[in-house]
Amino acid sequence: MTWYAVSGAIEQGLVYGMMSLGVFMTFRLLDFPDLTVDGSLPLGAAVGSVCLAQGMPPFLALIPAAFAGFLAGSVTGILNTKFNILHLLASILTMTALYSVNIRIMGGPNLPLLGLPFVFSPLIEMGITPFLASPIVFGGFAMVAGALLFWFMQTETGQALIATGDNPKMIKSMGVNTHSMIILGVGLSNAMVAVSGALIAQNQGAADVNMGVGTIVAGLASIVVGETLFGSRAGGSSVGRCVVAVVLGSVVYRLAIAFALGIKVGEFSFQPSDLNLITSILVVFALILPQLQKRLRK
Repeated sequence: MTWYAVSGAIEQGLVYGMMSLGVFMTFRLLDFPDLTVDGSLPLGAAVGSVCLAQGMPPFLALIPAAFAGFLAGSVTGILNTKFNILHLLASILTMTALYSVNIRIMGGPNLPLLGLPFVFSPLIEMGITPFLASPIVFGGFAMVAGALLFWFMQTETGQALIATGDNPKMIKSMGVNTHSMIILGVGLSNAMVAVSGALIAQNQGAADVNMGVGTIVAGLASIVVGETLFGSRAGGSSVGRCVVAVVLGSVVYRLAIAFALGIKVGEFSFQPSDLNLITSILVVFALILPQLQKRLRK
């Protein structure tokens, strides 16, 4: 695997790190399987790209993207809590609707961003090569997002959100509105995913309506890999460790994908179309590994 492939994998792992943190909030903290992320990631890319095209500064363009993602997640939470629609079905309905919404926002299936300034443009203007500028900026975003998530989980609201996922009956008996916690948690999760989508669009130089396909799978893979390698407990003082594990898991996952795509045995080699197969094998291996370790110890 070349240095170019390693650098690209690290860059992708960091820019998708915020998306993985968003999936972590719903999947681990709220115990809420949320497929909205497959639609909120291109939603953030669409909104952020349109704002960029209208002359908004790259960093400020992330704010409307985050707000749009929060609204999308809130819709899923409202459908689930207020209308008693199964969480999985509610998220699928929102995701399906967002496909058309994203096309409406962009005025077409894609929106090129060639010639526009991006979040890493200031570093490039300072003389830093693009291969270094992008990972530095995306790493900074991942660190800030992880720190904010860790801080939020230490607050009273954050603890109530964690308790809602752990034991909703208990926290409801203490006077906490679990419906509000679910709506807030799913909204914040998709806000982070949308910001990640806006950053990905700037990194790729275009927004596309299909760029969110497989987002939930990649997010879950990053979580599983991170928990397997760096720690798996969520709640209390271990939240910080889980946040770091998710971001590192995203990087390791992208490195594993890059390594697998570079494998060549004789005439056989993996193709980009095999990405879903590689992801499934990687997740299965990460899930089975702890069980194998326990059996070996016995």
